[in-house]
Amino acid sequence: MRFGVNSLLFSGSFDESDLQLCDKVRDMGFSVFEVTPVNPDTFPAAKLRARSKELELSINANFALPLDANTISPDPVVRARGVELSKKVVDLCVEAGVEVYCGANYCAWGYHSGRRRSADEWTWGVEAYRQIGEYAAGSGLTIAVETLNRFESHYLNTAADACAFVDAVGLDNCKVHLDTFHMLREEDDLAGAIRATGSRMAYFHACGSHRGIPGRDMVPWDATFNALKEIGYDGVIGVESFNPGIERLASLVCIWREYAESPEALARASLAFLKAKYAEIYLGGPPVCPHCGGECPSGSCTHN
Repeated sequence: MRFGVNSLLFSGSFDESDLQLCDKVRDMGFSVFEVTPVNPDTFPAAKLRARSKELELSINANFALPLDANTISPDPVVRARGVELSKKVVDLCVEAGVEVYCGANYCAWGYHSGRRRSADEWTWGVEAYRQIGEYAAGSGLTIAVETLNRFESHYLNTAADACAFVDAVGLDNCKVHLDTFHMLREEDDLAGAIRATGSRMAYFHACGSHRGIPGRDMVPWDATFNALKEIGYDGVIGVESFNPGIERLASLVCIWREYAESPEALARASLAFLKAKYAEIYLGGPPVCPHCGGECPSGSCTHN
């Protein structure tokens, strides 16, 4: 299993000045860096590829379509714009050496029609995503749809929605991305949803129920990791949280308080818990200490 962290925990953009974050996340112990090309026009794809290769750091990308490029819009011009923007992001991902392009990459993030998903919206979304997947075919890039909670989208809210969507798209490089933050709000059975997704799963966000540190929240982590183990998932487990000090970003994702002393502290504590829980469930290691959450050095926890 590999563990990653999203760039939005540290920066509200990703341009050339953010390349130093590769060293930061590698030094913290992550082997995967999930970057968000907030502005594709200033995304340093080639330099990111070069630096990550030097560090032996894998790169994934998370990108959400804007409203003016909404692939489920009733306006065909807007839908076409979404496909073209997505192809541009695919090109950047390939140039940067990205393995998985994930997130709300199938419709505009934050878009609500005011009604339940319509048959037309389903058709428009599937047709657009098939074009994007066909464009990415042969590049080695996997694209994965992330389910979102009802307050962020009305389109794909559950794992069952996402599985039906990628099945309808019908391409081997189009998979599912699940996130515990969203799942806790939408699934009847979080572990059951993971098991039902099975081999369709290409990416997994292990996020606290409040966007804070996992293990200090309400997600049923034992059941979650047991389900991941049952389906044979051995890809990337990613930490996605956001920096409340970046006001524009914090207002978009509705984070109004600090979850740790610093973004770096949140990242380190999250990684420690997830690695310890992985070792416990997958490898038969000792239970994660409820006091330190796995942060004490291996084999030297003084709380037990």
